[in-house]
Amino acid sequence: MADRFLEVTDLEVKYGDIQVIWKESFYVDRGEIIAIVGSNGTGKTTTVSACAGLIHPCGGSIKVAGTEMAGQTARKYIDQGVTLVPEGRQLFPEMTVLENLEMGCTSKEARAKKKESLEKVFAWFPKLKDRAKQLAGSLSGGEQQMVAFSRGMMQLPRLLIMDEPSLGLAPNIVDNIFAISKSIAQDEGLSIILVEQDVRKALKVADRGYVIENGRITIQGSSQQLLNDPEVKKAYLGF
Repeated sequence: MADRFLEVTDLEVKYGDIQVIWKESFYVDRGEIIAIVGSNGTGKTTTVSACAGLIHPCGGSIKVAGTEMAGQTARKYIDQGVTLVPEGRQLFPEMTVLENLEMGCTSKEARAKKKESLEKVFAWFPKLKDRAKQLAGSLSGGEQQMVAFSRGMMQLPRLLIMDEPSLGLAPNIVDNIFAISKSIAQDEGLSIILVEQDVRKALKVADRGYVIENGRITIQGSSQQLLNDPEVKKAYLGF
């Protein structure tokens, strides 16, 4: 069995009396990228919000590095190495780029390695070094996504969850962020969950994928299997 970092079994989530996630089961190994794909409103963000401790499930198990985490606080998930880069970036617009990046240093280890982490970030995205003293709210959408991704990496995550990182961005910026993500996963063993509406782009960077429809995982397999799956082609790839 591979070195499993996250294992979700029979996950169920309700908003009040309305159930939105039914019996979802999936896993992520260390150094692996998985894609969670599907149309808007199918439960992708709810699923990963539960995996980051932002929503408490009403049923099922969420194990992080073998430790049961379902029902724990988001802080506990962060302490276990789980970091969420949220949809819409959610930066602090009146703070500088550097200040936003420093907000990612939430643990003693991250603070101790802040200088080293900043050097990595500025090597990935030289534009951010040039704009370090600029207010985050004045950046372009693509630059803001670079800051959001980098702020997540400043936390020294073991599992990075990226929720809709390509939304509204130019393809070349998205490709750059995805290429950096894949390189980190391969070189440093970082596990990544990629939540995307752009199914083709997500599956091209991921090792495996899960399709969510109406709060349920309906198709799963290797990225190549999903790219060749007739149902996926018809529903999401325009064939």
